[in-house]
Amino acid sequence: MKSSVMKFLDNESGATAIEYGLIGALISVIIITAVKLVGSNLSETFNKIAQNLS
Repeated sequence: MKSSVMKFLDNESGATAIEYGLIGALISVIIITAVKLVGSNLSETFNKIAQNLS
């Protein structure tokens, strides 16, 4: 029983999965933020072009 508990406490595979999950979430937030910024900048640019063409 004691060896089973020690094995469970020494197992770090769950911690590694959580770390990868956090890294993935951080990368996702960065990508979403970048896309939103680029999208709004593009929208403004196209609106300016449309106004100048009119």
